Amino acid sequence: MNKPDQLGQDIRALRKSRSMTIETMAQSLGRSLGWVSQIERGLSTPTVDDLRAISGLFGVPLSLFFGTSDAPESELGHVVRAKARREIGSRETGLIETLISPDLTDDFEVVHSTFLPQSEISAPITRPTTEVAYLISGKLDVWIDGQAFTIATGDSFRIRGSAYRWVNPYDAPAIAVWVISPPVY
Repeated sequence: MNKPDQLGQDIRALRKSRSMTIETMAQSLGRSLGWVSQIERGLSTPTVDDLRAISGLFGVPLSLFFGTSDAPESELGHVVRAKARREIGSRETGLIETLISPDLTDDFEVVHSTFLPQSEISAPITRPTTEVAYLISGKLDVWIDGQAFTIATGDSFRIRGSAYRWVNPYDAPAIAVWVISPPVY
């Protein structure tokens, strides 16, 4: 599990990105305002069941709250080593995502996405975000508001609160870097 102060900062960032008050969060979780405050300030550590409830409340994978960094203290919050990235999202659709950002405390997050060959998400996703993706390698078919695009290495695209879906019908993985504002993971 992340260090209590980092975990608390991430939980606070998720709450704020959803314009949720600390009172609403406490009420939704059946917890006291003081409990949520202590978690967010890193003074208390939630149990795995608490984290499961928090992940459900925010619609993020439980794995977001796990992931350790063996980085020296001087690097924390500044540097994310490739092998220390937190895996986020679900692999069920053939999408492997890791958090490139050091944490969720900025107005944006940066995500490394690998779309496995022959994978897809068939149901459109709509999020209250602005997202820009840059394809590092491979090809990816994307639909934004129903309009189809084939994205190739070096191409980028933007989604502004629009419904989108993707498919990688190709034989090679498609690898992209996404910038998402506000953070959703």
